[in-house]
Parts: sequence; structure tokens; C-alpha cells
Amino acid sequence: MYEGFFFNPSHRAGLGIARRQVKKTRIGIAMSGGVDSTACALLLRDHYQVEGFFMHLAQPGFAAQEERVQSIAVRLGIPLHVIDLRLPFAEKVLDYFSDSYFKGLTPNPCVICNREIKFGLFMDAMLSFGMTAMATGHYAKILKTGNIHRLYMGLDPKKDQSYFLSRLTQEQLARIIMPLGERTKESTYRFVEEHGFDDFHGLESQDVCFLSNNEIGNFLEDRAPAGIAGGPILSTTGKHLGRHRGLFRYTIGQRRGLGISSEAPLYVVGLDALTNAVIVGSNQDLLKDRILAEKFHWLAGTAPDTDKRYTVRIRYSHSGSMAQLALQDDGAGEIFFAEPQRAITPGQFAVVYDDTELLGSGIIVGDKSPR
Repeated sequence: MYEGFFFNPSHRAGLGIARRQVKKTRIGIAMSGGVDSTACALLLRDHYQVEGFFMHLAQPGFAAQEERVQSIAVRLGIPLHVIDLRLPFAEKVLDYFSDSYFKGLTPNPCVICNREIKFGLFMDAMLSFGMTAMATGHYAKILKTGNIHRLYMGLDPKKDQSYFLSRLTQEQLARIIMPLGERTKESTYRFVEEHGFDDFHGLESQDVCFLSNNEIGNFLEDRAPAGIAGGPILSTTGKHLGRHRGLFRYTIGQRRGLGISSEAPLYVVGLDALTNAVIVGSNQDLLKDRILAEKFHWLAGTAPDTDKRYTVRIRYSHSGSMAQLALQDDGAGEIFFAEPQRAITPGQFAVVYDDTELLGSGIIVGDKSPR
């Protein structure tokens, strides 16, 4: 471990790097113009030959962002490479994002982007430039035990980003360095300020980078396929209560903007793509203790022991709840929660943790009523 920051010695061992040779090792820094990637570069530049890389995606204001990243790279004294990934980003992330909403699902584009773009094509580009590994400013940790690379939550619970990395592969984890995993966000700010970078406060990255200030509904309206239309708003008993303006404008748990009146509060409890109907009900109708998920992906390559209980997060903002897994051979399964959870949302990822270790995730496809 180098003094002053967390670095897993297994990275060095895995890359075959002796301490006296570290300077010659080339590490690509994923730069965004933010405090985290800048701190990452500052932490590593004295131990490696680091070079900056910036993704050109579909983000609004790209020119200004590129100019900022270039300015930071100059101040850091490192070269910067801009990788144009607009086309694959549109195909793998934007299409997934839009198609999911049009099918009545609520996607998580960051999870898909991390696997397919950031730690997929972007990492491949870095390796093609001769980099040995890729470093990012994520608040998460990777440790190697035996031949398995394991992913853990970051030290700062408010900034932990492990959830978004739940679909990564062993091959990807083996090439990633995350030096901020043992830091808090505030300590990161203090660290960069000590190095003369004092203009980062208030510049947090957006959850959905390609939206900027655009509303999801407006973004999707521009991409809506021909023939998409509004439909009925129904109660859980099938009573017609009103009309909706397109399934893509609604999500499970939503209360505002329904355009219907009721003596008791009503919430969106279901989106039926087959009948193009929005289903509304009470807050109690949102509580479920069982969910169905498919396409489970386990970071270590094998499913965990189903006799144990694990913490499962059903969205990034969810703190997690204890649950039991029932897995099938086809990659699907059920998750049984000890306590009912609110607003189970098809399309989101159910992410499984064993204490602070992220084991894997499945895609939520539905729910079952409380037993």
C-alpha cells in the first residue's frame, strides 16, 4: 500500500509490477472534468506513467466539457486522448434507455454504460494505446482473493458507487484501479485543493449524463416510435379513472402528475405494456415482499450459497434489505425479503451484497403480493 491512498497490492502483483518498475507502467485515467477523476490522476501520477482519456458520448455541452478536461490535463502535466464513442453509446445505451421506457420498464443506463461502454469499449481503447490498466474515480474497491477479483462498497456510504458496477466481468475487474475506494468525498475535495484545484465544489456529475437539463419525458418524446399513444388509467380492480399521456411518462411509485382526483392518495403501481394501461392503487399496493428477476450475473462467475441471507438493493437510492434467494438454472429467480419493500420497479437492477461485497445482480421483471 502506498502511503496516502488506498491501493490494493494485488493489482501490482497481478500486473507483474515490481515497485522500482512502477514508473514505467502506463495507466489510463478516465477523465470527466470532475473532482474524482482529477484526484485519481493526482494520486497515481507519481507512481505510474499516467495518461488521460475522455469519452465523447452524446453529452450536451461537449465542447465546453472537453475544454475543461483538457485544461485539467495540462495542469496535471499529462497527455489527453479523446475517444469518440457516440455511435456505440447511442446503440447500446440510448436505445436501451428509450426502448425500456416504451415497454413500460424503468431502466438504469449507468449500469449498462459501465459494462458496455466505460469498462468495455472505452477500456479497450485505452489498452490499444498501450495502457496496462484503467483507473477511475469510482467510490468502490476491488480486491483479489486467489484468482478472483471481488468488488466491495466504497468507504463513504453516501457516495458508494458499487451498485452501478454490478454487471462487470472478471476480465474487466482485473484491469481496473479505483484509488478512491477508501476515501470520503470531503477528503477528496481537500486533497485536490491541497494540489491547487479549488474550483470543483458544485460541479457534481449528473446521474444521466445525456439528459443535461432536459426532462426524461421530453427526451423520450423526441425518440418515440410512430403510433405510440396514451391509454387508460385503471384502478387495481379495473375501474377506468382517466387517461395517461404515454407509459414512458410514468414510473412505479409516482404520485404527482396523474391528472386524476381521489379521496385517498393514488400511486402508480403497475405499467401494463400489453394493454397500454397505467395501474394506480394505494401506498399499501406498492409494498411487496417477493420479486422476480432474470439474467442474474455473478461477478465471481458462480452463484452464491442460497442457504444464506443477503442484502439486496432494488435501486441505487435503496439502502438495501435482508433477503433470501431462490435461483433457477436458466439465470432467473425469486428474491424473498424479510420485510416488504416499496415500489418494486421492473427494469431496475436487484443488486446482491454479502455485507460490503457486491456479489452480482439480476434484472427485476415483476413482483408478487405479500404472503
